Amino acid sequence: MVSVNLYSNSSKELEKFLSSFYNSSFNINNVLTWQHSYNNPIEVAEIIGIFADNIDDFKIMMWVSLDKGVYIHVTNENADKLIKYLFERYPY
Repeated sequence: MVSVNLYSNSSKELEKFLSSFYNSSFNINNVLTWQHSYNNPIEVAEIIGIFADNIDDFKIMMWVSLDKGVYIHVTNENADKLIKYLFERYPY
């Protein structure tokens, strides 16, 4: 199972990003972290891509876990390579 973790100093930043990504209202007052697990690892590629495309618009950090206990900090520099790796590692 693959997970995405978002962190921010402001719960409003997480709320804005998630509301934009899911195209619906998110109400996560006073929460500075958000985690979601995915059964299909390829689904993570979409949120990584959206995050990378909008990295300057939101003050949040993203970490992705593909293996238990191993976290990758998603940045503008590594997002495309990470997405490519997902499709190579999970070709189904």
